[in-house]
Amino acid sequence: MDQRNNLNEEVIDLLDDFSNVFYVSSLVVREAVLLLKEKKIKHPEFKFMDDLFIAINIANYEIKPFTKHHVLLYAKLETPDDHKDPTDHMIISQSISDKIPIISSDRKFKLYENQGLQLVFNKR
Repeated sequence: MDQRNNLNEEVIDLLDDFSNVFYVSSLVVREAVLLLKEKKIKHPEFKFMDDLFIAINIANYEIKPFTKHHVLLYAKLETPDDHKDPTDHMIISQSISDKIPIISSDRKFKLYENQGLQLVFNKR
């Protein structure tokens, strides 16, 4: 199965540009680990937990820890009433704080662009 079927042209172009550096929040990795443990992610390449970290290393993505600096922005983040996901709020805060764009298909992330979120929206 080609994973690129779920990506729009802008995201594919970003991924294919080898001058770009990609980061993965430790919060995203934590979520992926939980979903793998609960068998909510069914992916042929991830039969074992180590496969996730092998894929991150092969892709040369850097895992960025969530720090006190991010918590301070998280505490100030204005959240819409219809977006209650605290993990999303922390990921958004980390992105804004570090000035690192997020690639996401989550439409609710657009609600944070007025607070400094740089969003590359992946319309599936």
